[in-house]
Amino acid sequence: MKIRKGDKVQIIIGKDKGKTGKVAQVFPAAGQLIVEGLNLLVKNTRAKKQGEKGQQVLFPAKLKQHKVMLVCPQCGEKTKIGYKMAETVKGEKLQLKNKKFRQCRKCHQSID
Repeated sequence: MKIRKGDKVQIIIGKDKGKTGKVAQVFPAAGQLIVEGLNLLVKNTRAKKQGEKGQQVLFPAKLKQHKVMLVCPQCGEKTKIGYKMAETVKGEKLQLKNKKFRQCRKCHQSID
């Protein structure tokens, strides 16, 4: 899955279209994610004891991955995500071989 926890995303389909938020949780096997404060649903709860009142609880529901796009932290636009391989530098101690980085398709900057 190309979108990770903590990324800023914009919803492109649905009732919250155009709104942006931070990814709170990712479910890669199902291809779904939860965005903080968006796609809120109402759950009605019953009173548990005599004399208490029932409540309406707002909670964020899962969104499918194809309904959101990543907002690039460098250029600030919604973008598709590409991958690039790490380039090895001979003069440095740390050489990253075969490591993939996420890349913005518009400004070509590394996201990670």
